[in-house]
Amino acid sequence: MAKQTIPGATSLVAEKLKTLGLHTQADLVLHLPLRFEDETRITPLAATMPGESAQFEVTVASCEIAYRPKRQLVCRVEDHSGELMLRFLNFYPSQQKVLQPGARLRVFGEVRGGFWGSEIIHPRFHVLQGDEALPTALTPVYPTTAGLGQATLRKLIARALAEADLAETLPPELTARLKLKDFAVSVRSLHAPPPGLDAEALVMYQKPYWQRIAFDELLAQQLSLRQAYAARRARGAPVLAGDGSLTQRLLAQLPFRLTAAQQRVWCEIEHDLAQPHPMQRLLQGDVGSGKTVVAALAMLRAVEAGHQAALMAPTEILAEQHWRKLAAWLAPLGLEVAWLSGSQKKKDKLAAIAKVGAGETALVVGTHALIEENVEFARLGLAIVDEQHRFGVRQRLALKQKGAQSHQLAMSATPIPRTLAMSYYADLDVSVIDELPPGRTPVVTKLVGAARRHEIVDKVRELCGAGRQAYWVCPLIEESEALQLKTAQETFEHLTTELPGLKIGLVHGRLKPDEKAAVMAGFVKNEIQLLVATTVIEVGVDVPNASLMVIEHAERFGLAQLHQLRGRVGRGAAESACILLYEQPLSEAARARLKIIYENNDGFEIARQDLHLRGPGEFVGARQSGLPLLRFADLEDAVLVDAARSAAEEMLAQWPAQVERHLARWLAGRAELLKA
Repeated sequence: MAKQTIPGATSLVAEKLKTLGLHTQADLVLHLPLRFEDETRITPLAATMPGESAQFEVTVASCEIAYRPKRQLVCRVEDHSGELMLRFLNFYPSQQKVLQPGARLRVFGEVRGGFWGSEIIHPRFHVLQGDEALPTALTPVYPTTAGLGQATLRKLIARALAEADLAETLPPELTARLKLKDFAVSVRSLHAPPPGLDAEALVMYQKPYWQRIAFDELLAQQLSLRQAYAARRARGAPVLAGDGSLTQRLLAQLPFRLTAAQQRVWCEIEHDLAQPHPMQRLLQGDVGSGKTVVAALAMLRAVEAGHQAALMAPTEILAEQHWRKLAAWLAPLGLEVAWLSGSQKKKDKLAAIAKVGAGETALVVGTHALIEENVEFARLGLAIVDEQHRFGVRQRLALKQKGAQSHQLAMSATPIPRTLAMSYYADLDVSVIDELPPGRTPVVTKLVGAARRHEIVDKVRELCGAGRQAYWVCPLIEESEALQLKTAQETFEHLTTELPGLKIGLVHGRLKPDEKAAVMAGFVKNEIQLLVATTVIEVGVDVPNASLMVIEHAERFGLAQLHQLRGRVGRGAAESACILLYEQPLSEAARARLKIIYENNDGFEIARQDLHLRGPGEFVGARQSGLPLLRFADLEDAVLVDAARSAAEEMLAQWPAQVERHLARWLAGRAELLKA
């Protein structure tokens, strides 16, 4: 029989602990309480008010089963000051047996007003045997799961605090300089603070100890990701240092000049590609900042060096947009760009795969089809993943691994707040395009209640009549009575009736690829004036003549989606607007989101506030497959994040042995996963 990882835990308890992510005694030490209950004192029954939780010493006066309004066990208890009812809606014969008249109890629970007067429903209690001392510390209440009681958790955590290695993992110089509390003192104080503190005093007492734990957690994350970064840099990669012939020809023929920000990030990428170790860079830029042309330059640099380059995008519309744009730019240079997608005809797909595998085609753009097993590259030197947060870790790695050790560039139009980039993305170099191309007009955002929908229809009629184009976005395709959302199909039919003079198109994810392509092509050519769509147009659609975006049920969208959709307009010189149609009543969260998108056009500020609303776990999404999410640290504490980042660099350089001890405490077996 295998030895238990956590001493004192039965196999059943160990399984329950695993569901909480608790595998070792070190994990138990860091399983900190949600709150505390004060069982260090006895409160007279007469001294409590409804809504308060307290502990009482009482004697059972009577106990019987009542049948109205439903079967329950009702006990009347008393002390010298008054009486109280205890009600058990679910009970066992064993409970009824011990709750006999005359039994002395110690009871804890929340007092509330009831039919019989003051009462506690399902109190925690035990029968007193003689004089029994009160606890000397507050009682912790831990996060738990079904079938794992607080008493079991407290016992195992108390044992872990006594037996686990709580020795300091940080160098004394570091703790002194940063004025950090001792680790062992911190965890013990967080598990068992002294009694007699009110809620406000407890928070102040624990603050420096929480800061120590938050710092240690951030430090472990920084150390693990920096190690992963160093491990990947130690591997070899092809040196992609071309002669500049193709990149210069592309720049010369483009109808625009690169912005200063585009030139800066291209220099950073160009430098990385010329190194003998893999580039691992994240290129982020707001909607419409011009990331695609930078990707094109990087792909051409790979071709100049005799290698292949691939660009993968999460949706067919976005991937096809990239393919058409790159094909148009690169055809004058005599370069063919292959296209791979799941909806391609089998014959065309196999032909493209064969040419890529033989090295006849150096450039390829596609969807997830690029990482299918039968797709092979002759000499892949650069893998580019657009909207990287929409792919899982394994999907991104699958593309990179199509080449022996190719360089990788991840791109995102969802700006990442600085503190998030410094923590969750510490294993990447980050480039930022922080300016928009000249000629872009700011998009005016308007909040409009659904009751005024007819006014928006009139606005669309007027705008399209003047030669402009518009989008009308709906969140669902199929009817959902529960959500009461208008579907794209219904909206298309209504608008066709309301706007008989306009050419209206419909695009959604259920359309066949050739039908979808035909509608999009018609919109690009201005053969379609109003495009009714689902969020398939969130990214990748670039129609400068479109100057109005209407988003129906805007309260149902996330901030990143709203910002992306708004970015589909304002791509030409005409004044553009984004109208957010919303239904009342608004939840607090929806109201907060709409306020943020209304007040801000800067994607980085929107992302910062989005992080505040949603937290890092939701924000980074699929990237975190295998990576530890922060439990204690607050990423809005930029000072602490900065301190952890600096300390990680210092420890890796000067105290490698303590680095391993720190990671063992915080990540256990997960540290190796991060180096993959």
